[in-house]
Amino acid sequence: MSSQNPVFIPGPTNIPESLRRACDIPTMDHRSAAFPEILHPALAGVKRVLKSTEADVFIFPATGTAGWEAAITNTLSPGDTVLAARNGMFSHKWIDMCHRHGLKVQQIDVAWGDGLPVDAFAEALAADTDFKIKAVLATHNETATGVVSDVAGVRRALDAANHPALFFVDGVSSIGSMNFEFDAWGVDIAVTGSQKGFMLPAGLAIIGVSPKAMAAIEGAELPRTFLDIRDMKKGYEANAYPYTPSVGLLNGLKTSCDMIEAEGLENVFARHARIAEGVRAAVAAWGMELCATSPELYSNTVTAIRTPDGFDAGRIVSHASTRYGVAFGAGLGDVAGKVFRIGHLGMMTDVMALSGIATAEMVMADLGLPITLGAGVAAAQQVYRQAAATAAMAAE
Repeated sequence: MSSQNPVFIPGPTNIPESLRRACDIPTMDHRSAAFPEILHPALAGVKRVLKSTEADVFIFPATGTAGWEAAITNTLSPGDTVLAARNGMFSHKWIDMCHRHGLKVQQIDVAWGDGLPVDAFAEALAADTDFKIKAVLATHNETATGVVSDVAGVRRALDAANHPALFFVDGVSSIGSMNFEFDAWGVDIAVTGSQKGFMLPAGLAIIGVSPKAMAAIEGAELPRTFLDIRDMKKGYEANAYPYTPSVGLLNGLKTSCDMIEAEGLENVFARHARIAEGVRAAVAAWGMELCATSPELYSNTVTAIRTPDGFDAGRIVSHASTRYGVAFGAGLGDVAGKVFRIGHLGMMTDVMALSGIATAEMVMADLGLPITLGAGVAAAQQVYRQAAATAAMAAE
């Protein structure tokens, strides 16, 4: 793998030089007066990215998986029931975690490539008149399949049933890259990590917690120590952590939020949408299909591409790495060997995306797939040139 080439995996993402430098700071006494000047701006920045005025933000030295665990262990008790749909590897893993913690899972199975079944959620919630379901789990952007789901629709289903369940959302591969509205969607806990839209190395599990979820913490009986929100909240109130924090990464997060807001949240979302549209145009030019089954499900951060029946999509990933030093995402779980993934989130531009599209074309041609070199690149160029021309006209 060449360190000079960008990666096209859906995380960890490419790191801007300014963020790399922000993380590279001398050792600091995290109990000194200098630490809160890093901590509190980072917390406030995340809160703004979540589009929330009411969430408490907590940042653990871990990854998104720990964010999932913090959500359930801080608010639920052994034997509680959660409602979740399995429509990809990451929803599957969250469900597995719930089973391991002694929770009951009311699972809705969905074909990988489809989104969260809002109607099925609504039916299950309406039938739960005894309110046995204590939490609803939703994966906003299923990274394994390139599928984005209707989180607001799941909230409407909860409201229509007048159901008191907590609402947890995995936004690991969406927050900071795609529109996420913590308050407007009535989210109780949102989970993300540092290594995706925030463009940092892996190492921070980031969660936003609603007042309703904060209130649920005191009665929860699942064990937690390292991920105890109560300890973290006390630490923040004293401008500190309950244990040693990742100071460099926190400084990087503070700088990342500044960078995102300098570009403008809506501009960040528009950039990701434009780049994704170009990638999808390339896929169409190749004569291939997406794993996502319909346009309203297309993710703007990762595109999962189906290869012809009988062709091992993993060969594309391995050949790209060994021959050209470029990383694409492999298929996972139920779609392993059936798809390869192009990640296009975080530090990504039209020009960078074109290099990934061109590399994918070379790889597929090398492996004997019926690809016309330049077809996908040309299709994406048309998208990006039109977008650039439109922006130039608007600026005049």
